[in-house]
Amino acid sequence: MTSYNHVDVAAIAARVEQEFQQTVAELKELVAIPGIAWEAFDARELDRSAEAVRELIRTTGIKDVRVLTAPTPSGVAGSPAVVARRPAAPGKPTVLLYAHHDVQPPGDPALWNTPAFEATEIDGRLYGRGAADDKAGIMAHVAGLRAVLDVVEDFGVGVTFFIEGEEEHGSPSFRNFLEEYRDLLAADVIVVADSSNWRIGTPALTTSLRGMTAAEIEVRVLDHAVHSGMFGGPVLDAPTIAGRLISTFHDADGSVAIPGLVAEENATVDYPEVDFRRDASTVDGLRLAGTGPLTDRLWNKPALSVIGMDIPTVAVSSNTLVPVTRFKVSLRLAPGQDAEAAGEALRRHVEQQDLFGAAVTVEVTERGSAFSTDTTTPAAQACLWALEHAWGTSAVETGIGGSIPFIADLTEVFPEASILVTGVEDPDSRAHSANESLHLGEFQRAVTAEALLLARLDAADAGPTTA
Repeated sequence: MTSYNHVDVAAIAARVEQEFQQTVAELKELVAIPGIAWEAFDARELDRSAEAVRELIRTTGIKDVRVLTAPTPSGVAGSPAVVARRPAAPGKPTVLLYAHHDVQPPGDPALWNTPAFEATEIDGRLYGRGAADDKAGIMAHVAGLRAVLDVVEDFGVGVTFFIEGEEEHGSPSFRNFLEEYRDLLAADVIVVADSSNWRIGTPALTTSLRGMTAAEIEVRVLDHAVHSGMFGGPVLDAPTIAGRLISTFHDADGSVAIPGLVAEENATVDYPEVDFRRDASTVDGLRLAGTGPLTDRLWNKPALSVIGMDIPTVAVSSNTLVPVTRFKVSLRLAPGQDAEAAGEALRRHVEQQDLFGAAVTVEVTERGSAFSTDTTTPAAQACLWALEHAWGTSAVETGIGGSIPFIADLTEVFPEASILVTGVEDPDSRAHSANESLHLGEFQRAVTAEALLLARLDAADAGPTTA
């Protein structure tokens, strides 16, 4: 790519700073809308959220802004997404800016120090559900574009916004949406603003994501509950059998012990154990599971967690043998692991265990492919440059232990596009948890980085375009 000495970094950073209080105020208004895509919540709030995003995008000067839906695999309408398009000038690339406007449910209000849907500033952080995940991503796109349009004359990069409304619910209509609106969404570069930076003061480009397979496992030992005194002893209850099964998922070191799963050790970044323990809030004395560098355990090896179980609570328990129990496992997969093959490996492992003849079924309920990117591409190099100039320090190329399954759909539908996974979160953001928050200093730098990326792409000879 060409030289970028003529990109006015200082002017762009200054423009972002001048508009930052307005940007934060707009973010607070978004946080106040409880748009949750789960069936138990009011769908009208999602519509209201989509309309608010549409109006925000219009502040960039883009007039072609639409609220669109596509059907889920079951045929019902998906949640509303906002799509806006600014066509590219001849010879310029098109950039697709992705984020999502739906949020996680707030959970127990008693766990929040401030109201979940009332954005509150405390000590340089903005608290509220969606403040970080992912309404700050929306605002980084909007404010970044506004800044570059104010500074760069004859800005010619094509910009398409794609702000979906069901990511926290698994994006059920996502693939159909991509297929139905393929021509509208086609781009040379896709920026996914839904990840995290390395730490406060150090930006990151996410270069890999673990895949994911989820399964629900049922263990049945009786047709119905019976008296634990009269029949206990010869019959092990279903939760006990389930516990014996769960204990086979890890070896003595705590590494996943399911044959056939990919595991690598190739991380180039160190994660000090003291930092990890602080970020993960481990209890004193907890021995960490697995072997090898922590970053490999987080990014390049599988991880299995039991995330839910159906058994009577202590409050309603009785002296009976529980006849059946169900539990759900979330299996995170290393890059290079086929998600369907991982599900079959889990099923085979369960079927091979000696579980006293209990009736055991395994239903794979979710699959998502892993992701890795080539950081030598012009777009990735432009992004690393933008991050370095926004933060004043080199960006870290990191993996993420979590999964963003829809990125596999993006790579399949748009195989020629360069996908850049960026973010506004930091290790203290607590996305999905109570007291979710956004570091406002990092947020300003993220907006600056987005504007610098767009400016650099505009300054470069990006080759063929989809415009």
